[in-house]
Amino acid sequence: MKRALLPLTVLVLVAGCSSSQNWGWYVIDPTTESGWTNVKFLVSGMGATIQISLIAAVLSIAIGLIVALPSLSEKRGWRLVNRIYVEFIRSIPLLPMLFWVFYGMPIVFRSMGLNIPIDPFWGAIITLAVSDSAFTAEIYRAGIQSIARGQSEAAQTIGLNYFQTMRYVILPQAIRRILPPLANQFIYIVKMSAFASVIGMQELTRRANELVVTEYRPLEIYTLLIFEYLLLVLIISAGVRWLERRMGSDERGQ
Repeated sequence: MKRALLPLTVLVLVAGCSSSQNWGWYVIDPTTESGWTNVKFLVSGMGATIQISLIAAVLSIAIGLIVALPSLSEKRGWRLVNRIYVEFIRSIPLLPMLFWVFYGMPIVFRSMGLNIPIDPFWGAIITLAVSDSAFTAEIYRAGIQSIARGQSEAAQTIGLNYFQTMRYVILPQAIRRILPPLANQFIYIVKMSAFASVIGMQELTRRANELVVTEYRPLEIYTLLIFEYLLLVLIISAGVRWLERRMGSDERGQ
């Protein structure tokens, strides 16, 4: 870890020496004891960010699929349910939704005679999953509708019902097409998880904010924070490209 941070440290120190500004890169210098302590404190929030993002992404994918299916129905009422949900959720900014979930939902539960507290961890997950599910539903709808209608008709001719057709014929083909936009939504969730800091979740951004309060070096600390998110996004992008190659190879090999 220290070796990986050395190139960044050298870069920022050289940049600081070439300017008359009062730089303070020592606060995240891994070659010093205090700098390494600060770096470990910042990086320790990465686990919470990853955990929140993964759980929220899985829930978003599941909810999005459930929401997308009514949009494919021939009944107008089901399509209307889908449209109301998608348009309503997409119109709400993430931060107000987070406040409503964290502060408002417990009040709603108490009014129903239920004592269900919501901690910052689950408040962030619920908000991210619900907010992203509307976008995921539209991705599913577009991907499923891109499959030729003849595929469904062929499945029906061999006796498959609607759910069997979706499971064995349509969705396996659609997944290959919607994987890139789903990956983009996962990256979106990772970045938007930073909002969890405002309700006290100890993730990357919250750790950076707390360190800024004690060290008074916002430029240097937030610079490292940006590189942390950059690292996460690059890892996700590399993983998605690998998965796309595997799925493409499987498809060509059939």
